[in-house]
Amino acid sequence: MTTAHNTTTPQYPFTAVVGMTDLRLALLLNAVSPAVGGVLVRGEKGTAKSTAVRALAALMPTVDVIGGCRFACAPAAPDPGCPDGPHGPGAAESRPTRMVELPVGASEDRLVGALDIERALSEGVKAFEPGLLADAHRGILYVDEVNLLHDHLVDLLLDAAAMGASYVEREGVSVRHAARFLLVGTMNPEEGELRPQLLDRFGLTVEVAASREPEQRVEVVRRRLGYDADPAGFAARWAAEEEELRQRIAAARELLPDVVLGDRALRQIAATCAAFEVDGMRADIVMARTATALAAWAGRTDVLEEDVRQAALLALPHRRRRNPFDAPGLDEDKLDQVLEEFGADEPADEHTDGDDDPEPDGPDGGPDGGGPGGGQPPQEGGPDGPPPGPELPHQQDRETGQTDPQAPDEPEPDAQPQPQPQGGAAGEKPAVGAAEPFRTRRLDVPGLGEGADGRRSRARTAHGRTTGARRPHGTLGKLHLAATVQAAAPHQRARGRRGTGLLIRRDDLREAVREGREGNLVLFVVDASGSMAARKRMSAVKGAVLSLLLDAYQRRDKIGMITFRGADAQLTLPPTSSVEAGAARLEQLPTGGRTPLSAGLLRAHEVLRVERMRDPSRRPLLVVVTDGRATGGPEPVVRAHRSARLLAADGIASVVVDCEAGPVRLGLAGELARELRGTAVTLEELRADSVSALVRDVRTAHTTRTAHMTRATTPTTRRAA
Repeated sequence: MTTAHNTTTPQYPFTAVVGMTDLRLALLLNAVSPAVGGVLVRGEKGTAKSTAVRALAALMPTVDVIGGCRFACAPAAPDPGCPDGPHGPGAAESRPTRMVELPVGASEDRLVGALDIERALSEGVKAFEPGLLADAHRGILYVDEVNLLHDHLVDLLLDAAAMGASYVEREGVSVRHAARFLLVGTMNPEEGELRPQLLDRFGLTVEVAASREPEQRVEVVRRRLGYDADPAGFAARWAAEEEELRQRIAAARELLPDVVLGDRALRQIAATCAAFEVDGMRADIVMARTATALAAWAGRTDVLEEDVRQAALLALPHRRRRNPFDAPGLDEDKLDQVLEEFGADEPADEHTDGDDDPEPDGPDGGPDGGGPGGGQPPQEGGPDGPPPGPELPHQQDRETGQTDPQAPDEPEPDAQPQPQPQGGAAGEKPAVGAAEPFRTRRLDVPGLGEGADGRRSRARTAHGRTTGARRPHGTLGKLHLAATVQAAAPHQRARGRRGTGLLIRRDDLREAVREGREGNLVLFVVDASGSMAARKRMSAVKGAVLSLLLDAYQRRDKIGMITFRGADAQLTLPPTSSVEAGAARLEQLPTGGRTPLSAGLLRAHEVLRVERMRDPSRRPLLVVVTDGRATGGPEPVVRAHRSARLLAADGIASVVVDCEAGPVRLGLAGELARELRGTAVTLEELRADSVSALVRDVRTAHTTRTAHMTRATTPTTRRAA
């Protein structure tokens, strides 16, 4: 879908957007300097994210292109490898900057382009049909709900963003064309996080939220209702402000090459990135470009400390996150301290020992004329956004199921098997922190599924590697060209073919069968009873569950969490795509009381039954984190095994994470896994490097044994010699 500002219905004016200071500023900086690298807008639903992004296209300068070129080559510097080239002297035309929208459910062919099937079959010509990346060249590529984008599309976006070009090698077509665009994405963090590789490709990020000021909310509603009632009239009332802002962007673009980024600003940028432990050098480069654009936007030719500070607030929050559960944002006090420390002027006239200053002395060796450190942005013409709107910125007997009175399952002697609330109840221990997360081995669902695209279990998907061809069932999916031609070829003489064309009938059509991976519903059933806390294992258990949550995030799963303790089980987290919510609930999880294992398994059975009705194609993976003990209610072991067999009868894939510790282990978790018809892994075996560590241990032992044998036989050999 391509959007321009000359459509029939006018876009909502950019200058009419109320509030959204950081969002408006970030978009305007990219309009001034596309080299900044785009914007990622994170925020709750209904906060005008998409409205502001779509309004930006109307402010962008027009683009000069070669007439008839489908790849928007510039007349002054056409792409020498353009598929429509070579371009000779021809008529140039001016057109509005395009904003191309990439739907979340778009196909790979729609994004990168593909063979023109119609011309290939009718004319026998290998013609290339451009995709959205070609349309977005020298324009804006907008992805709404970018965190829900399929992995195969994310990979293609990463390649294009890194190389500035799109390479298409498929179905006999080999094409390369330029693809340099301004990448803008919006997302709601509640629906899941973004892959780190794509997250780093966005130059800036902003967090938006609806205003809590009644007057501002009233103005938002008033303007929106006015626009809906008369879009043309509303746009006309803001035309003067739009034109003024358009002229200011053009002036800032013209001034941008003259802006000087001095040594002091560069030191502050480097020191800030180092202080916040940002990986790589992309953050330094983006901060430098952003600070330069801020100076040009303010009408200055020198970069001040306030520009560096604002650039850090926009360019670093999403790059300093060490894992998806870290809260975005920067410590502004720490930022000010770093800027002040590295903002001092370099001595220009005095000779020093040179040990502390690697920069050469001289009149130009110091700062570039910065203003007061940490000062407020200028009120008039500063980088705070366009007028006229607001400014921008128990052990138990395995035969009887009875509790061993010597077992430490009850941390309090008077604990009763009653439901206990989440804070301050009898027998409850305060929540403990999770141990450091680690990379887990992949747990998957056996068989071949057909669920949503992900990275966990094998599935038959619309994307992935082609494993064969079949006759279409209903609507034709992805055409398997070679199989279609092979099916039609033997019948050409009987069909009376004339000329070089190929006569193809519907019976000849074959669609590709592809195999990829799917995301699953990973339902955690976590034992939070006293037996888990008695041996101080809950920190390790929480670390393991946190590691599994990270793994679920990376594999695009939905997750849910059930905890059981005392006398019942609770659905702590209903199935969701937000692993951040799961981590937050896990951190607050208290422990104590008996072990109602059966209640936890029955609750899991009910949750999975409801989810199966909501989303039949998403297969579940049940992960039970327990030591296998059951002490809640009458015949706890018998009831727990009966509940496990109920889940096994439904074909639920299960994994039991065995948390039993100590020199003497009863293997109760293993028995539970057998009743579930699943597998059991210990906390150590859950680590991805546990197998490689075992191999290393075996090799080390073998090497050591060989060395001992060699040393033992050496004296005998010498004596024999």
